[in-house]
Amino acid sequence: MADAAAPSVYSIAAHRGFADALVAGLVPRYADPDFGLAQLTLLLPSSRAIRAISEAFIRHYGANGHAGLLMPRMVAVGDLDLVEALGPLLDPLGATDIPRAIDPTHRWLRLAQLLAQEQDDEAPAHSIVLRQARDITATMDRLLVEDIAPADLLDAKILGLREDLAQHWQDSLHLFAKVQVRWHSELAEQGALDAAARRNRLFDFAARQWTAAPPANPIVAAGVTSASPALARLLKVVSQLPDSSVVLPDLDLALDDTVWEELGAAGDPQSGAGHAGEHSGEAEGAAVFGKGDAVTHPQYHLKLLLNRMGIARGEVQQWHRRGLSAAPPERSYAISNVFLPPEASKSWVGLPPEKRRLSGVQIIESTGPEEEAQAVALLVRQALETPERRVNVVTPDRGLAQRIVQHLRRWHIEADDSAGRELSATPAGRVLLLLAEIMELGAAPVPLMALLEHPLVNGGQQRGVWLGAARAFELALRGPRKEPGLAALNPAADKAQVAKWWQSVSAILQPIVNTPDHLPLSETLDLLRSAAESLCGNAVWSREDGRALAAMIDDVRRHAQTVGTVIEPQELRPILRDVMDNIAVRPPYGGHPRVAIFGLLEARMSRADLVICAGLNEGSWPGTPATDPLLAPPVLRALGVPGADFRIGLAAHDLAGALGAPQVVLSRAERDISGPTIASRFLLRIKALLGDDQVRRIRDTDTLAWARALDAAAPAERYPVPMPLPSPEQRKQKISVTALDRLRSDPYQFYARSILNLPDLDALDAEPSPAWQGILAHEILQRWHETGGNIAAIADDVLRQINAHPLMRALWQPRLMRALEWVQNSIAAADGRTPALIEEWGRLTVKGVEIFGKADRIDRLPDGRLAIIDYKTGRPPSAKEVAAGYALQLGTIGLMAERGGFEKLQGQVSAFEYWSLGKSDKSDSGFGYVSSPVKTANNKSKLDPEDFLPMAEKYLHDALDAWILGAAPFTARANPDAKVYNTYDQLMRLDEWMGREQ
Repeated sequence: MADAAAPSVYSIAAHRGFADALVAGLVPRYADPDFGLAQLTLLLPSSRAIRAISEAFIRHYGANGHAGLLMPRMVAVGDLDLVEALGPLLDPLGATDIPRAIDPTHRWLRLAQLLAQEQDDEAPAHSIVLRQARDITATMDRLLVEDIAPADLLDAKILGLREDLAQHWQDSLHLFAKVQVRWHSELAEQGALDAAARRNRLFDFAARQWTAAPPANPIVAAGVTSASPALARLLKVVSQLPDSSVVLPDLDLALDDTVWEELGAAGDPQSGAGHAGEHSGEAEGAAVFGKGDAVTHPQYHLKLLLNRMGIARGEVQQWHRRGLSAAPPERSYAISNVFLPPEASKSWVGLPPEKRRLSGVQIIESTGPEEEAQAVALLVRQALETPERRVNVVTPDRGLAQRIVQHLRRWHIEADDSAGRELSATPAGRVLLLLAEIMELGAAPVPLMALLEHPLVNGGQQRGVWLGAARAFELALRGPRKEPGLAALNPAADKAQVAKWWQSVSAILQPIVNTPDHLPLSETLDLLRSAAESLCGNAVWSREDGRALAAMIDDVRRHAQTVGTVIEPQELRPILRDVMDNIAVRPPYGGHPRVAIFGLLEARMSRADLVICAGLNEGSWPGTPATDPLLAPPVLRALGVPGADFRIGLAAHDLAGALGAPQVVLSRAERDISGPTIASRFLLRIKALLGDDQVRRIRDTDTLAWARALDAAAPAERYPVPMPLPSPEQRKQKISVTALDRLRSDPYQFYARSILNLPDLDALDAEPSPAWQGILAHEILQRWHETGGNIAAIADDVLRQINAHPLMRALWQPRLMRALEWVQNSIAAADGRTPALIEEWGRLTVKGVEIFGKADRIDRLPDGRLAIIDYKTGRPPSAKEVAAGYALQLGTIGLMAERGGFEKLQGQVSAFEYWSLGKSDKSDSGFGYVSSPVKTANNKSKLDPEDFLPMAEKYLHDALDAWILGAAPFTARANPDAKVYNTYDQLMRLDEWMGREQ
């Protein structure tokens, strides 16, 4: 072949609009009257870029009045089927020597096995090994993209670094190298390649083919900025083909040569503008990334690409056309100045105003993400008032993007987030993860009810019927967790009267709850898929998230079966979450045609009349650099692999491209959900370049004011202290002795519980509450008193009957047993004192109102009088609380005992005791003590025993006269010094008035 032609490389400046400017130049140059652009081939970076260029062609021809066109062949350079995609431009037979690409899922699962084998007994859980394998695949791909072979890890310059590394870096490097050697040995046996390695082979194959026999039709590589060596070699060949070219986005040709040199060597050890090595653009043995290189600069990766292509910046030409939505040329000068490297930034001092002006750019700084989303939505709504005006919202913050989507629905604007959502966050994905959690936790209440009440779940029944049964079952299931398994939940289903419904649910869930300790991953996925279909029917697969879920299950299942992956079923949930978090589910097209919400990758090559760059905070744009978990930064630098800071330069280039739009809004919030934020370094540079005066002029305060006014409301009137006044008929209630205490301490709680009939609801999977512990202790003591059996055996039997969770039993039962042992010993040691009544109900009528309650225990004393005992699992009421009338249970039970309220017992009461099962230093078992609200030899109470019942009766009469028979309001928190539960705080809107009372 003759000497290579001069390279044909162009750059489209940011203000021209890449996609529209590219099309505007391609059409007059390559369009044929008969074939249109069918003979042209475009090499583009991604399928998203193909869509952006296609839309640009449609806009161009529509603006010029053409009804239709033949589009060029558009190929994504990352396509593993590049040979087939390029069709006749390559000899397909020549590519048969390139081994096939190994499937990424197969590689991931097999690498996990190799990792476990290498770590042997020190290998962590399966889910962690699989996560480590995913990290290894990412690191392998980073190396393969840079044409770095596993043998390079054994190079002298790498081995020489080992002694300087921390031990954990040495260990991870050693493990990575061993796994690499074994993996590549297996690949050689199978005749396969990693996908990234095969892509490099395809690039080299195409480069050789086109060098030897240039294609008859033109090829244009447009928008490709990846600086991988193999792709750079291909791009150089394309630039030298007849009637072909390479078109780069936003390469700054106006940048001064000294500034270009300040970016660093970027793979060329001689100079930034010099020529590089013949094959890879890098001199043998030279460091690709120097320590002084400005890798965070938006032009750095383009300089690296040019050096690897062996092309000087002076050989790059300016593109000759501009797009439909181009900005003023001055914008590109300002963008260039914004991102000057440190030394060159000194020139800002002498910049004339026209070189630092950003006309058409506004800045919005909101107080929080919600206000920011509201302001962005308002800007979109305002822009759509102009016919044919297009709006792009660009943000790497997916949470902010979702907020914007929701705010736009206020005006019925459907704007889908094209970056998508993680599969794990979709309805179908949640079904599978909940099933995996049920498998992991043995049908724990929270994931179980989240699954049964999931919007997609109906078990083949009408949705209303299914939900009715599920909600009734949930009410019965509330409280402490039962033991693992489905059988333990049968009593709750019987209580809720949904036993038949629960039987059908149990039949579906039984296979995933009762699994062996180890199970093939493929079989585990089969179990989940079968359960999902039984519960949801086809609804789980019918939408885009369901289709993505089905594809994921089929993919993982097929390769897990081939590899032979075995896991513990309890580890499936974290494994699935890791897989699903890496799968983006994008919405189907059909949103507003002039509104798009993009992530940074999706926004490349897209252009609109208004571009809103949102979420401009550190950690978001740019993102926080992530260190490679396996290879230390010095190792990566020695290998010539871009470090973590390299991505900051890519994020800067994304912003520079967005700044080229006719109108741009830069938005950030001063706080996010975790606290104060730091403005993006890019935004700070823009503000520093503009100066305070210009920043004030371009700050958009009107939109913020509208956003705040949109949801602003007049200050709410002060909420008064609740004082409900029910009718006399509603007040006439039977009163329990515990409700009497509630009535006196906080009348509103009595009103809510007894009159409104709103009982307290335990949470699902609740911690054992004092009330629950008390009920359990009373049940055990009652059986022991009645049977006289072994108290430990009785406690075991009661806990077994209520299906108490093993963990709860392990934590709480030892303490309970020591307290019960104290009760047993104390009763045995009481000389002449015997229990006469155990857990018996009593009644007393006072002023026509029935008072009822259960006596925990009443003892007959040696002198024939009675002692009233109340068991407490925690701290008993103090003498002060009793004297104030907030704890009258002992006194009211005493009145019943003296006045015949119990059928089996009547007599004079002389002792009142609380038997607490709480901790005590004086108890031999460490738990249990006796206290009394009246004066005894062991306390200093001022209340004599003979005065206790008259006082209790007085308080009882006062309560009845005021609230039950009278017309007193049931005032919330009438006695602030009384210790009450917070059960009804929300109902009484406590936070709205407490401390603000008149």
